[in-house]
Amino acid sequence: MAVSFYCPRWGSEQLSWETFCERVSGEGYNGFEAGIANSATEQELHEIWNTAERYRLQVIAQFYDSATPDFPKHFDVYSAWLEKIKAYPCVKIDSQTGRDIFSFEQNHSLVKAALAFTAASGVPVMHETHRHKCLFAAHVAKEYLQKIPELQITLDASHWVCVGESFLDDQPEAMQLAIERAAHIHARVGYTEGPQIPDPRIPEWQQAVEAHIAWWDKIVARNESMTITSEFGPYPYMVHLPGNGGPISNQWDINVYMMQLLKKRYQ
Repeated sequence: MAVSFYCPRWGSEQLSWETFCERVSGEGYNGFEAGIANSATEQELHEIWNTAERYRLQVIAQFYDSATPDFPKHFDVYSAWLEKIKAYPCVKIDSQTGRDIFSFEQNHSLVKAALAFTAASGVPVMHETHRHKCLFAAHVAKEYLQKIPELQITLDASHWVCVGESFLDDQPEAMQLAIERAAHIHARVGYTEGPQIPDPRIPEWQQAVEAHIAWWDKIVARNESMTITSEFGPYPYMVHLPGNGGPISNQWDINVYMMQLLKKRYQ
């Protein structure tokens, strides 16, 4: 079993790509996952991939940058982004696809566009289980997974835990389908009132950690290879202390901790 680990660029945007890649490599990650804005220029994209190559890091590109409720415009933005990223070598693409307010048919057309991209490029697209997007809740995603056999997902169960206000014990069929179709994992831990616990190293949060690890164990056991991004995020995912704006935990350290914890577990 081969499991590779990726560092989120999210939260480290203040670092140059050179400094970021140096730190990522030094921590022992295999690569990084980076959100690519629709407005990213060719020069910016070359810098990302050239720096990654120098440090022998692999890249997972992330689509996130379309919140418009105008579906035809949304579709055009998504299609243009896929065309833009086609020239750059990606291990896979994490796609925050569609909107929760779009119909099944509209969101399905976006999935079809991604499937056509994969057929043309060879780069698989994983559709993320993310609030506000088409797979925002376990019971909703279940319908997509049942009706679209080709649909592969990035399982970020933290969002579903938050939306469902539970550890999803009442939705075993949806979770089983998600486990079977997950091809990438976002290793963030949510709890019943939020998408990110303050610190996975603290005993009081171990129930939440153990619930997520149980899902990840099943995914890894089913696959010959798996990619995992330790994706604890900055503010507002990372709660700040009232009044002084300081984070209650160090995002970088938490992500390194999660990477090391899972690397020891799976390797």
